[in-house]
Amino acid sequence: MRQKTAIHAHNITKRFDEFTAVDGISFDIAEGECFGFLGPNGAGKTSTMKMLSCVSPVSGGDLFVDGKDVRGDQRGIKFALGIVSQSDSLDPDLSVLQNLLTYARYFNMPRELARERAWESLTLFQLEEKAHQMLDALSGGMRRRLLIARAMLHTPKILVLDEPTTGLDPQARLLVWEKLTMLKSQGITILLTTHYMDEAAHLCDRLVVMDRGSILVEGVPRALVREHVGEQVVELRVSPAHMTGVVQRLTSDGMNFEYGGDSLYFYGDSGAALQDDASLNGYEIIQRPGNLEDLFLRLTGRNLREE
Repeated sequence: MRQKTAIHAHNITKRFDEFTAVDGISFDIAEGECFGFLGPNGAGKTSTMKMLSCVSPVSGGDLFVDGKDVRGDQRGIKFALGIVSQSDSLDPDLSVLQNLLTYARYFNMPRELARERAWESLTLFQLEEKAHQMLDALSGGMRRRLLIARAMLHTPKILVLDEPTTGLDPQARLLVWEKLTMLKSQGITILLTTHYMDEAAHLCDRLVVMDRGSILVEGVPRALVREHVGEQVVELRVSPAHMTGVVQRLTSDGMNFEYGGDSLYFYGDSGAALQDDASLNGYEIIQRPGNLEDLFLRLTGRNLREE
């Protein structure tokens, strides 16, 4: 049975004067799918999310969310979306429960229904014991969970998460992952941007890697890793004093590798012979499965990007 399309984007563009933040990208997201947007700073991820959320107008192309054109039915789209941005937009003058009840008013929710759903959301994210406390009593992880609970209050069809677990400790991140997986199993579509590669690998059914406003690849995470990285990666760790000599010799031997800090990276079968190279005795050689971080760095580079 063919899945319905929750979001359809065709050749969408976002320009700011002479700068093009999103450069004619296209994608389709199915209902009930978790779809990830990965990319370095400035790749166009947040600009894409803002267009989807009707916060920023589309400069060109066609964009439909829940079957509605972002140029024509913004109110209907906003009712279909639950949005968790990077910024903390909770009201510090209200208690945890009051934050949810106040948010419910934006959706004209009857008072009793709002209270019922608020308690359901607090229970889902294990915050019910904090309901009557002020926000300064919450940890960073609790505040992030409250933001997601608030976004779910009006039972949206599509949940938009921009870096949802930034700054959380491992236990809090695992709890958020568990709840998001449960929401997806209920048919909710999830859009996710994250810089945590393990998070994307764990949650996303499909994803795109973006850079400089364009989509570089799209597909299932594990399949993309196999295609662009290979099943195995070998890391050769070399001291800075010896790095130049080792790089020159391996290059002269015709070996393919990437340089990254104090390590050389060999993808697929390219590093198979290193273990038998006696001249590399004394250097640490690590063989491991390829992962999403390898894919990300191969496609977007290892240089630091500033906003």
